[in-house]
Amino acid sequence: MKNIYKIHYIIFFLALFFSKAIAEPTFVQSKLIDDKFYLGLNFNNDGTKMYTVNAGAGTSDAVIEYILTTPYDISTAIVNNTFGVSRGGHTQATQVVFNNDGTKMFIVNHAGNKSVDEYLLSTAFDVSTATFDSEISISGQEQRANSIAFNNDGTRMVVAGVGNDSQVRIHEYSLSTGFDLSSTVTHLNTEDLISFQSHIDGVTFNYDGTKMYTITTMNDAQDLMYQFKLTTPYDVSTLSLEGTYTVSSVSVSSREVVFSNDGSKMFIIDDDPDDLINNKVHEFNLSCNWSIIDGACDDPITTSDGGKDILSSIESQTATAKQIAIQASTPVLNRMYWLRRHRNNDQLSNQNIRLNFSNSMVASLSNIIPISNKTNEVLDKLSDDWSFWSEGSVSIGRTGDTSTSSSKKINTKGITLGMDKKISKNRLYGYALRFGNDDVDVGTSGTNLDTESFSLSVYGTFPHDDEKFTEGILGVSTLKTDHVRKGGGSTRTGERDGAQIFGSLNYLTTYKKENFNITPNLRIDLSYTELSKYREKGPAALVYKAQTIETGMISAGFTISDILNFNTFTFKPNGGLELGVDFSPSSDATYRYLSETTEYTKSIDQDSKNLRANIGFDLVTDNGFSIMTIYERNQSDNAHSDTLYLGFGYVPTDNIEYAMTLDNDKASLSYKRDLNGFDIRMSSNYSLMSQIPEYGATLEIVNTF
Repeated sequence: MKNIYKIHYIIFFLALFFSKAIAEPTFVQSKLIDDKFYLGLNFNNDGTKMYTVNAGAGTSDAVIEYILTTPYDISTAIVNNTFGVSRGGHTQATQVVFNNDGTKMFIVNHAGNKSVDEYLLSTAFDVSTATFDSEISISGQEQRANSIAFNNDGTRMVVAGVGNDSQVRIHEYSLSTGFDLSSTVTHLNTEDLISFQSHIDGVTFNYDGTKMYTITTMNDAQDLMYQFKLTTPYDVSTLSLEGTYTVSSVSVSSREVVFSNDGSKMFIIDDDPDDLINNKVHEFNLSCNWSIIDGACDDPITTSDGGKDILSSIESQTATAKQIAIQASTPVLNRMYWLRRHRNNDQLSNQNIRLNFSNSMVASLSNIIPISNKTNEVLDKLSDDWSFWSEGSVSIGRTGDTSTSSSKKINTKGITLGMDKKISKNRLYGYALRFGNDDVDVGTSGTNLDTESFSLSVYGTFPHDDEKFTEGILGVSTLKTDHVRKGGGSTRTGERDGAQIFGSLNYLTTYKKENFNITPNLRIDLSYTELSKYREKGPAALVYKAQTIETGMISAGFTISDILNFNTFTFKPNGGLELGVDFSPSSDATYRYLSETTEYTKSIDQDSKNLRANIGFDLVTDNGFSIMTIYERNQSDNAHSDTLYLGFGYVPTDNIEYAMTLDNDKASLSYKRDLNGFDIRMSSNYSLMSQIPEYGATLEIVNTF
C-alpha cells in the first residue's frame, strides 16, 4: 500500500512539474555582442531593429543600432549604426527607450549629472539622425539610475535605481506633454521594493501597464525576474507580487528585460563583469503573452496589436462561414433569375463572371473562364434533356482597422457548375456544385486564414401559376481552414474543419403590362455551421473549442424589367430593391492558452439590417450572342459592398461548332465556323485555380482542295 501511495505521489509531482514547466519561459538562443560594458536593451515597434546601450567610461557611452532581417530573431542582428550619447557630466548610460513613432529617443544616465536626456530623430528609429534636445535632472530622487520606461502616451515616466545598498526604488514622474521633457515634469512618488528584491537593474511594463517586470543581479548571485500586478495601470503604489523566475541558467549578470510587441517573446541583456567577451542577448519564448510565471495569463484578445489580430481571426472565421453559404446560394439565385427573364427564349445556358468592389476596395475581374455546354433547345422541349450552366467569380476586399480588431484583406474566388431539367411548363429542378477559396490577410504581421470549401445544393422552381413562383435551395458545405498567426517574431499554425447546411426559400409574383414586368419577392435565408475544435502549434499557442454559427435573414423587395425590341437585338433593362433583416444570434468563440486551463469567451455579433439595390440589362443579338450585366449595392449596419455581375451567352448556329470542356482544373474552349468553304478554328485553354495565369490560344484556317 505504501508503494502505491509513493507511485501516486510521484505521478502527481511529475504532472505538477511538467505543467509548470510548460507555462514558464522557454529559452531559444543567445546572441554574442562585443566586449563592451552593456546595460541597456530595446527594440523598435516591429522587431526589425534592436538597440543596446554601451555604458562605457568617459566619452565611450553609445547606443548601438542593429538590423534584424527576421523580426525579433536576434541571430539575424547586424550592427547598423553607433551613436555616442556622452555629454559633459552625463556618463554611464544604462537604458534607451523611444516614443511611439520613433521620432524621439530617451537615455537615462547612471552616474555624473544623473539625468534623463531627450534626443530628436529626423528619421524614425534611426539613431544616426539623433540630435540632443533637452534633459531633466533626477539627482534629487536617485543616486544610481539603472532603467527607464514610459506609459503608452508618454505622460508618465518611471525611473528605477538604487540609492544605496538598502534602497531599491521606483520613481514616478508626470509629464504635462507626452514624451516632452521640456514640458512640466513633476515627481509624483517613490516606491521602495526592498521588501521584494535586494537590487534592481531593469524595469518594463506590459502593453497596458497592468503588469510590471523587474530584473536584478547582485555580486554574481541568482539572477531573478519579478512580475508584479498593478491594480491601477502604471501606478507602482498599487503593485502586488505575482511571482519570480530565475534566469541564472543562461545569464551571468542580467541588466535589462524587454518584450516583443505582443508579449510572446522575452529578451535579456547580460554582461559578464569578469569576462566582457561573454556579453550576450538572450531570447525566450513565452507560453502565454506577457507572463513569466504559471497561472498569471490574461485574455489574449486584450494584448495590444497581437490581441487585435486574434479577434480579427475569430471574426474572419465566423464571417467566412456565413459568406460561404451566401456564395453557394447566389449563383443558383442568379440562375433562376436568368431563367425567369428568358423562359421563352432558346438559350438556357448562361455564363457569369462576377466583379466585386468590397468595402471601397477596387476589385479585379476574374480570369476564371466559366464552363458552358451547347444548349440549343427551347424550354418547352427540355423534357428529357439537361441544361448546363456555370459561374465564376473573383473578388478583392478590405475591412478597416478598428480599436479592437485588425484590418482584413479579403480575396475570394470560386467556380460553380450547375445543371437543371424542366419537368413541366415553368417547373424545373437542378443541382449545383461550387468550389471556393477564401483568403484573408489579417493585420500587418502576416496572420492569414486560407479556407477551401465545397458546396453541393439542390434547387427547384415551383410555379403556382404562370406568374407566381416559389424557389427553393437546400445545400451542404464542407470547410477547411489553414490558419497562420504571426506576431512578436513568433509563428503559430493550426487547421480547422467545418460542416454546414444552408437553405433559401423565395416567393415571388410577376405583374405584367405589355413588355414591362414588376416582381415583388419575399425570401428567407438560413444556415447552420459547426467549426471543429483545434489548437495552434508554436509559442503562446491557443486552443479553440468547437464553435457553432447560426445565420438567418429575411428579405423583402422587388425587381423590375422591360423588353425593348430592335432590328438586330433585344435590350432588356432590369433593376431591384431589397431590404433584409438579419436575425442571426451571436456566435460564441471559446479559447484558452495551451499552457493554461482558464477559458475566455468572445461573442461575435452579426449586422442587423442589409439594404440591397441593383440595376442592369440583358442584350441579346440575332446572331446568337447575349450579354448580361448587373450592378448591385449592399449596405449593412457597419459595412457595404458593391458588386458587378457580367454574364455572357452564345447560341451557335448550324454552321458553327462551339464547345467547352473541364478536365480537373483545366478549362478549354473551341470554336469552329465554316466560311465559304474555309474552316476557321480557334481554341484556348485556361488553368482555373492557378495563382499565376496559365493560358494558351491557337488560330487555324483550313481548306481542302
